[in-house]
Amino acid sequence: MNRYYYDFHLHSCLSPCGDDDNTPNNLIGMGVLAGLNIMALTDHNTCKNCPAFFAAAKKHGIIPIAGMELTTAEDIHVVCLFEHLEDALRFSDEVEKHRILFPNRVDVYGEQLIMDGDDKVIGTEENLLSNATTITVEQCPSLVEQFGGICYPAHIDRTANGIIATLGIMPDIKGFDCVEFHDASKVEEYSQQYNLEGKTVVIGSDAHYLWDIRDKEHYFMLDDEPYSSAFVRKKLFEKLRGAL
Repeated sequence: MNRYYYDFHLHSCLSPCGDDDNTPNNLIGMGVLAGLNIMALTDHNTCKNCPAFFAAAKKHGIIPIAGMELTTAEDIHVVCLFEHLEDALRFSDEVEKHRILFPNRVDVYGEQLIMDGDDKVIGTEENLLSNATTITVEQCPSLVEQFGGICYPAHIDRTANGIIATLGIMPDIKGFDCVEFHDASKVEEYSQQYNLEGKTVVIGSDAHYLWDIRDKEHYFMLDDEPYSSAFVRKKLFEKLRGAL
């Protein structure tokens, strides 16, 4: 068992609110400097930069996770993570069917850049990614599970797009076995007030700029023998599912 420092909530230059400097290689490079071991890319409502993120991670010894920050019909943010890149891309295709499409205004929201593993722009997303989909928060766990993933409410301690601020309660939704906090100092307060007993707590930076990526602090103890990134990722998902 070893410590694996993580950040499971990062945005690349594909997210309209993500800085253009948040290329896959720059994100991984900052993660290395911060001392992280596992990083997840969670762009708004898409996984299209995850292949490039995986390629960048391989160069630097970071264990990558393919993910998404899904915006529900209620405008609640939900982190969706997948053990396998192929499953994440299939889920991304499914989410495409539930997006409400209207053209992105670059002058207002910013660019939405799709990149390859060398940080070259290979495309752009023409429709705004950050707006609500037609997927409800109650539908999220079962839908994500169909594609082999897990999901949990993002930054529940924030007023913007947090599940508690939006609904006024922490709903008892089957499949939400984890919750994410942006500010670790609020965990005890929220745990008591909203009865989070039994839920795994994840701390995420929600980095939209490179300087948002925090130095290593939060970690999971994971079995890693015989070592491979795929094996560590498998053990992480078992932990997040409550199997360990």
